[in-house]
Amino acid sequence: MRYLTQAVAALFLLAGGVTAFADGLIYAPGSRIGLVPLIGLSAAKTFPGFETADHQVKVIVAELPPAAFRDVEAAAKSEPAGVQGPKPQSLETASGKAYFIVETAKNGNDSVRRYSMVVSGDTFSGYVAAQVPENAEKIYSDQAMQKMFATVALRKEVPIEEQLSLLPFKLTELSSFKTVRTLAPGAAILLADATTDNDIDSKAFMIIAPTGSAPERPDDRGRFARDIATTIPNLRDAHITMSEPMRINGSPGFETRIDATNAQTNAPVTVVQWLVFGSANTAMRLIGSTPRDEWSTAFPRFRAVRDGIQPR
Repeated sequence: MRYLTQAVAALFLLAGGVTAFADGLIYAPGSRIGLVPLIGLSAAKTFPGFETADHQVKVIVAELPPAAFRDVEAAAKSEPAGVQGPKPQSLETASGKAYFIVETAKNGNDSVRRYSMVVSGDTFSGYVAAQVPENAEKIYSDQAMQKMFATVALRKEVPIEEQLSLLPFKLTELSSFKTVRTLAPGAAILLADATTDNDIDSKAFMIIAPTGSAPERPDDRGRFARDIATTIPNLRDAHITMSEPMRINGSPGFETRIDATNAQTNAPVTVVQWLVFGSANTAMRLIGSTPRDEWSTAFPRFRAVRDGIQPR
């Protein structure tokens, strides 16, 4: 069963005896997934999870769609061991039943032990993966790692203050949006009027994220703004109604407006994209989307959020 083993490999490409635990449950910064880390593991600075000071032992957490847990559970019940890799084994955790895999793999020329687990969080699936090099297996043994995975706990929400503190910018105005959620901890954030994922496209929402590929030359920014606007997902029959330069909080910027049909709801929407250009080739990108008949009330809220962004 390749579902978890392939995910482990992908995550690590992106990231690069007596069981001794730390003091208590710690949630990965910006994540709804936490655990009681083994001694020597602390919160990672470059990915959501934990690692040792020498970066050799890594524990990565991720939130997957709720169907992920159901798929793994079905595979665990139906597939015989060894047919498509290690068979997931059930494991009781602080958040209920989970499915756990242990396997030996290669990281370059080195042998490593890899651990992965998926647990149901109702509205999402909690995913935890770890990699231990051969020279650390005496401390981070299979038994110790399994005991640590059993401490995994899920929380319903990440406190708004915690989410905002991880962003590379200050967000001082939330414009009464009901949902605040980091899409990528420490990077992108979603503000939405919807309270469930299924309703996000049917109501006003904003996505704010930095981009590191903006042109430095002012003459190239208009074309760039129009081109990047065409990459906004879930839109069809889109056409740009306005695209022009402007100053945003004292910095050079570009505003682009789009009329389109939301591909999820089949409803007409109006979308605004702001680019705020910084030093070198960096920019802040803000996207606001709303049902077209709510544009007049949503746009001032979008603008208030935009104007409330400050550098750290």
